[in-house]
Amino acid sequence: MSAAARRVARLLKATNRKVVFAESCTGGLVSGALTKIPGISIYHCGGVVVYRNQTKMAYLGIPAAILEKPGPVSQEVAKLMAQRVLDKTPEADVAISVTGHLGPDAPPKLDGRVYIGIARRGRSKNHGAEVTVHPLQCGKDESRAARQRWVVERALNLLGDRLESERSR
Repeated sequence: MSAAARRVARLLKATNRKVVFAESCTGGLVSGALTKIPGISIYHCGGVVVYRNQTKMAYLGIPAAILEKPGPVSQEVAKLMAQRVLDKTPEADVAISVTGHLGPDAPPKLDGRVYIGIARRGRSKNHGAEVTVHPLQCGKDESRAARQRWVVERALNLLGDRLESERSR
């Protein structure tokens, strides 16, 4: 059990928030890290693994044109993934999305590139989700598994930081 997952669980409880996930390159590992915490089902709504473009379109309604350009590994797709999974999960207050290219055989421009989106439901029904996207770059000489572990920790830390800032408001 990671310290980051324990921190997120503690902060979800302290802020009484519920979370949902949309993951691509991590294949559900961020959500899975959190589900190792006993009792997390009170705050963990679920998640989707949308690894392929067709699944991103079918499950989350990501437009084919955006998946074509700028492409699935982009700030735009991370933002839409977080917004759409939050829209589809009425009980969730916050959503995390992860998209990236962790190799092998990644195009040099995208090798190790990751985008993590965090969507927070607006305070009123008339106010849409507030979304921030965090671009990350993994080390070039690391294995795919090491890169995935690194991204999982970063995603949980970013979520923890977001929950911490809300708690201090």
